[in-house]
Parts: sequence; structure tokens; C-alpha cells
Amino acid sequence: MDVLDVARWQFGITTVYHFLMVPLTIGLGVLVAVMHTLWVRTGKPEWLRMTRFWGRIYLINFVLGVATGLVQEFQFGLAWSEYSRFVGDVFGSLLALEALLAFFLESTFLGLWIFGWGRIPKKLHLAALWAAVVGSIVSAYFIIAANSWMQHPVGVEVDDATGRPVQVDFLAVLTNNTALAAFSHAIVAALMVAGALLVGIGLWHLRRRKLAGQPTTDVDHAVCRRSVRLGGFVSLAAFVLVALTGDWQGKLMYEQQPLKMSSAEALCETEAPASFSVFAWGKLGSNECDDVHSITVPYLLSYLAHGDFSTAVPGVNELQEEYAAVYGATYPDDPSRFGALAGEEIDYTPLLGVTYWSFRLMIGMGAVSAGVAAYALWATRKGRVPTSRLGVHGSLLAVAAPFVANATGWVFTEMGRQPFVVYPNPDVPVGEQTYFFTAQAVSPGISAAEVWTSLSLLTLVYGALAVVELWLITRFVRRGVTTGDGAPTPGTPTGGTPESRRDADDDVLSFAY
Repeated sequence: MDVLDVARWQFGITTVYHFLMVPLTIGLGVLVAVMHTLWVRTGKPEWLRMTRFWGRIYLINFVLGVATGLVQEFQFGLAWSEYSRFVGDVFGSLLALEALLAFFLESTFLGLWIFGWGRIPKKLHLAALWAAVVGSIVSAYFIIAANSWMQHPVGVEVDDATGRPVQVDFLAVLTNNTALAAFSHAIVAALMVAGALLVGIGLWHLRRRKLAGQPTTDVDHAVCRRSVRLGGFVSLAAFVLVALTGDWQGKLMYEQQPLKMSSAEALCETEAPASFSVFAWGKLGSNECDDVHSITVPYLLSYLAHGDFSTAVPGVNELQEEYAAVYGATYPDDPSRFGALAGEEIDYTPLLGVTYWSFRLMIGMGAVSAGVAAYALWATRKGRVPTSRLGVHGSLLAVAAPFVANATGWVFTEMGRQPFVVYPNPDVPVGEQTYFFTAQAVSPGISAAEVWTSLSLLTLVYGALAVVELWLITRFVRRGVTTGDGAPTPGTPTGGTPESRRDADDDVLSFAY
């Protein structure tokens, strides 16, 4: 493996690892804020206990997400300096806003929420949480806007002297239709992750309490049951919205990155109408498209691409020839810019095995999560408590399903645009397009051994952090909703005896740490 391959593995591993935490932070943050709002409005102790129980898990995930997310931007300078130079004029403003505006908003108000129990008025305390949640969503938008610009560059002009894009319309970058579609898809997918967590853990606690003979009339039972019901309804609603926003993305993909769509279907030759592939076999791994065979559903791919049942969808072979004619059949023979690929033939077709199966894993795992949510709502209807070991433990294992769906969705998105790291915008005349090959994005002065070293160290550190997060979350989940943090009522902030004020401080610190 040369330096380009190792650098791509490093960025892929660290990014997917970090992204496992991002949707949980966003989705669970929204649901915890809803729980806190319902407590402030109703005063019912079960909503407070839900807020504090799920809030702890939210905070654990947030902290680990920050720790792993910091590495992402450092990698730009470490292994992708040429890429950083090329996109710097566009990414500089987006990443600065993400860090200085969104992340500071998120972290500052989250601190107020963590240490504000019993110290600031209830409504102000609630507003601090909502501000933190909004900050995380805004932060996600800036990151997705940057990524979407790589998928569909807009709002720039090419500097003739340097060949690099210069931002001329920041609003166009922010309102990129690719960014709007990807953002909406990511947010509702994050809600699926949070909903699955509530369903799996809530069902496990309900079954455990039932088998232990604990009452079904106390606050703790209400917390578990409401967690399951809330998570189930959120998961089902989010699944519908994921399908709708995914359809929007699919139609944009047909217009902006047709080769990604054809690769996702292993569609070798142009078809009109085009069929959707259910299962494919053959030489997907070697990118020999003509040796791929599929079981298909007639007409469906045409509908997904354009909203009708007759549209032609171009095949991989035709698009490969078209791209080679427009962007060159071989890489320029310049080892200083293209490394080991200098002068080599360009394969414009993404890895068929990766794009084809990651797309199906994304859809399949999302469907599994929705099925589990439907089971949970049915099993807990009219006050019932499910005791089926298979159903409850299966639901707990299925918490992983939306995480896998999110991760494979991003793998599909990123791998599907290869060999470009910045994909050409087909709406711009060919001579004026902005695009950048992945082969020329890697740092020229770095060796494969150096990237292997950083990859190994990061993998060890991330592995340790994964163990820490899983241990902490498991610890708090097994404790249950009565965690000794002072619930159902927080401590008294002012007045009272010295002992009551001391208990209030202990309550806040217990929640925080």
C-alpha cells in the first residue's frame, strides 16, 4: 500500500469512528431536551428522571465525540495538505463558523445545563439545554455544507493563476441543494439512532423489573415505559422521513453524480426503463462490471432517479468512457503531484462491491430499526410488559442497527465519488468546473510509514476510548433510572439550612461527574 491508500484508510477509520457518536449526540440531545421541557411544563417526576438518566448518557457520548472529532481537522494538515490548500478558501469560513459559533454555543450552554441544576431558574436552565442542542445541529450543518461542497461545488470561481477555487458566493455554499438534502437526511437519521437506544434499553429494564417482581405503578416503571414509547414513535416517524429525504438525495445523485448511482446498482449498461437491483453477484470486488448479475425489480430505479417509470439511467461502462473523454483517460505523468498513480489509467468507477453493499446495508439496517420500533410499540400497548427473551434482547442488540445504517451511508457517500475528492459540478461548463482528484490531494512530503505510525497510534487511542465509553454507558444503564443523583427533585439552590444547600451542591456534582 502506498501513502495514498494508507492515508485514505486513516481518514476513513477515524471519520467513521467519530461519526458513530455524532448522530447519537444530535438525536439524543433533542429527545433529552423534549423530556426536560415536559418536566418543566408538567412537573411530573418521571420526566425529570428520564431527563437525568438519558442526559447522563448524552453527556458521556458528547465528551467522547469531542475527543475523537478534534483529530479530523488535524488530519487535513497531516496527510492531506494539498487538499487543504485546494479547498482552503471555501472550508476556512465554514470550519471557523463551526468552531467559533456553533461549537462554542454548544459547549458553553451545555456547561450551564450540567452545573445549573437547582442554581438557575427552571426555564432558563431549560433554555440553556435547547441552546446547546441547537448548537450541535448548527455545527452539523456547517460540516455537512463543507462535505456537500466537495460533492457538488458551488459559489466559487477558479483562479487562473493557481488553479484553485476562490469563494465568491458564501450564501450559495450554505444553500447548496446537496447540503440541504444531506443535512435533513442526517438529522432524521440521528433521531432514529436515539429512538433505537430508548427502545432497546427501555425494553430491557421493563423485562428485568417484571421478572424481579417489581411494581408497575412506581415512577421507575413509568420512566422505562415512556422511554420505550417515545423512542418507538420517534424511530418510526424518523424512518418515514429518512425515506423521503433519501429519495430527494437519490434524485440529486442522478443529476450530479450519475456514476455513483449506477455503481450503487451495479448497472453496467444504460437501461430505459431501469430496474432496481435487489441482489447482485459476480466480480463486484474487481470492478469487472460486465461479469455482474442481478435479481431486479423492473422500472423502480427509473422512478428513484427521476420520479417516473421510463427515464433512462446511464450504465457504468458508458459513463466510464464519458468521464475519460472529458477529464482524461490517464493521470498526468507528474509523480510530485500524483505519486504512484502518475501516468496510470484512471478508473472513474467507484469500487462496485463497496458502493453496492453499503447502500443496501444502509437501507436494510434502517428497516430493521423501524421493525424493532414497531415491535416495541405493539409489545407495550395498553400497559403490557414484554417478557420474551428473544424480542427484548433482540431489541437491545438492534440498537446497533441505525448506527450501522449511518456509518454505511457515509461510506457510500464518500466512496461513491471516487476517484474525485472534489467532484465536478455538471451544471458548470466543462472548462470552468472545479474538481480535484484524490490522488493529488495527499501531502507530498509524507511517507507511508509515517501515516502507518499515526494510523496505528490513533487506532489504539480510539480503541481505548471506545472501551471507556461502552464501560461508562453500560455502568449507568445497568444502574437504572434511580442512580442516587437526587432525583426526582433537584437540590435547593438558596435558602434552607446549610445541610440542604450542601445537598444541592452534591446533587449537581453527582449529575455532572
